[in-house]
Amino acid sequence: MKALDTNVLVRFLVNDDPAQAQVVRERFRQAETQREIFFVPLLVVLETIWVLDSAYGISRDELVAVLKDLLLLPILEFENRSALQSMVYTAGASNFDLPDLLIAETARLAGCGSVLTFDQKVAKSELFELIMPVS
Repeated sequence: MKALDTNVLVRFLVNDDPAQAQVVRERFRQAETQREIFFVPLLVVLETIWVLDSAYGISRDELVAVLKDLLLLPILEFENRSALQSMVYTAGASNFDLPDLLIAETARLAGCGSVLTFDQKVAKSELFELIMPVS
C-alpha cells in the first residue's frame, strides 16, 4: 500500500495544476482497475481542509461535501475513518471549525472524555473543556 500526500489530494480536488491533476486521475483509475488502495493519514486530511479553506476559499459546506465524496472512494483508506465519518456527520449540527471537530472526534473515539483547550468558542462543545490558569 502507498500513502497519499496532501498535494495529491489537492490537485485531484481543485485541478489547479491540470497536468498534475491528470496524473492523479490516471493513477486513481489505475488503482481502481488493479484494486489498489491508497492510505490517507489523518494529518493529510487536516492539511487538505486547511489548504482548501485558506488557499482556495472553499466554504465549510463545500468542504464537508468534498470529505463525504472522498469517503466514498473505494481506493482510499483513511486513518481513523470512524473519526472522520463522525466529524462529517456532526459538522451539520455544529459551527465549530472542521479541524477542531476532527480533533474532538479522534479523541472521543480514543476514549477521552474531553479535549483541554484555551479556545473559548470551541469549549462550548461538550467535547472540549476550557483549561483555566491555576491561581
